[in-house]
This record gives sequence, structure tokens and C-alpha cells, in this order.
Amino acid sequence: MRTAKTNRAGEVLTFWEEAGPATWYAKDELFDRTIRDRFGALWETACDGACDHWAMGPRGALALIVLLDQFPRNMFRDSPRAFASDARALRFASTAVLHGWDLRVAGPLRQFVYMPFMHSERLTDQDRSVRLFKARMAEGDNLLHARVHREIIRRFGRFPYRNAALGRVSTPEEQAFLTGAGYGGILRELEPAAA
Repeated sequence: MRTAKTNRAGEVLTFWEEAGPATWYAKDELFDRTIRDRFGALWETACDGACDHWAMGPRGALALIVLLDQFPRNMFRDSPRAFASDARALRFASTAVLHGWDLRVAGPLRQFVYMPFMHSERLTDQDRSVRLFKARMAEGDNLLHARVHREIIRRFGRFPYRNAALGRVSTPEEQAFLTGAGYGGILRELEPAAA
């Protein structure tokens, strides 16, 4: 049984690697449905702790983080369940970084070890996200996006674009952000500093 579950970790990573960067951040209902159909039950199992044993090394920890942090954002887009396993993902990301497993994950997949910090609504986690991207994966746009996420948390204390899904009332400042330039506006503000 343990082997079957461990093979599922490999299945998660193979699926995610094959999807690739062009798909990871696209809003695609077919891709979301594929993840939901193929991995929805496994996500439930992982939420109950039955996949915790995956986090015994770099690849298993990465698979668990992707399953708990990335997949729900696709499976349950615009719903509270999209964020339901964030705390567990953050715990496993912290463990992976503590053991240096993130440094044994190659290329673009490494960013997913750091995403739970970037997805957190705690400023200390946002600071850690920026430090990790700066020290361990500064190439590309990763560091810039980490800084944008941190700036949103610094300004609002939460991600305003989650408010509707989580049933939170937006403040006037948050509403102006949501109806105005939003994420892209902060990205443009911080872009010159990143150059």
C-alpha cells in the first residue's frame, strides 16, 4: 500500500512536469477539470495526513507541496477550498527548506517549494519567500512576483482578490485595488526596482 501511495507522488510530479510552465499559470477549465478528476480524491487523502510519508526526501516533499498548494488552486478556483490546504503545504515547504531539499530540486520546479510562502497572508512568510527566491532562484521573474505578493500583504494584510471566495468584505482601499490596476499595477511599480 505504501508503494502505491509513493507511486502517486511520482504521478503528481510527472503530471506537473509534463504540464510545464505555459500551463501552470494559465486559467484553463479543461486543465483544472483534469486535475480535479485525476487528483481530487488524492488531495482529500493528503489533507487527512495520509500522504505525509511522501515528505521524506526532495521529490516526495515537492510532490506533496504541489498536491496541497498548487492543485487546489486549479481544482477549486474561486472557492474557499482553493486555500484549504495552504497551512499543510507551508509546513512541508518549511521542512523541505530546513533540510535543503529545495536545492536538490532542479530548474523551474524549485519555485513550487517556495510558493506556499508566497501564498501565505503572513508578512513573515512573505519576507521568507522574497529571501528564498533572491538567494536560491533569482533568475526569471520569480523574485519580482515574490516582491509583488509581499507588497500586497504589506499594504492590505491579506490578498484582496481572495475576499469574494472567502466571504470577506473588501475595505474601500481593497476595492480600489481590485477595480483599479490590481496586481499588475503593483508589478509595474516594482519592476523598475527589479531591473
